[in-house]
Amino acid sequence: MQRPAAVAGSVIFFLVAPGTVAGLVPWWISRWRMEPPFLGFASVRLLGIILIAAGLPMLLDSFTRFALQGLGTPAPVAPPERLVVTGLYRYVRNPMYVGIMGVVMGQAVLLGDLRVLEYGVIVWLVFHLWVLAYEEPALRAKFGAEYERYCANVGRWIPRMGPWPG
Repeated sequence: MQRPAAVAGSVIFFLVAPGTVAGLVPWWISRWRMEPPFLGFASVRLLGIILIAAGLPMLLDSFTRFALQGLGTPAPVAPPERLVVTGLYRYVRNPMYVGIMGVVMGQAVLLGDLRVLEYGVIVWLVFHLWVLAYEEPALRAKFGAEYERYCANVGRWIPRMGPWPG
């Protein structure tokens, strides 16, 4: 895929998928109204801000790398041509999903909304099952030993303490 097409496809997919999962659905659930803070401490909301502030750049960086380095999109219909193992991918195999979870869970904590928190748990479970059932087998089939080596050195969900040199 040519870079301009990969960038355009990634932007469209970003607006549709994470835009819905981490933006539209939490808004539908909460209308972004503040509820009493979790644990009764307003300072807990700061954790929500931190999660959102960490998750959004993770998501943007991952989408950018897929388009510019992988020459594809995160969408299964137009996957990257190259295995992306740079940037945040040197720390964790699924920074896009981790970023989305940061944004969703951050909203739950910031808003003090248990319904958004429950939604976040369901989203993570769906992501986990999707990764196990589809993404990892597809990547193994496409990239073979290169992907196996990557998996052996970089965790699926828990980031490494230092970057994998690749």
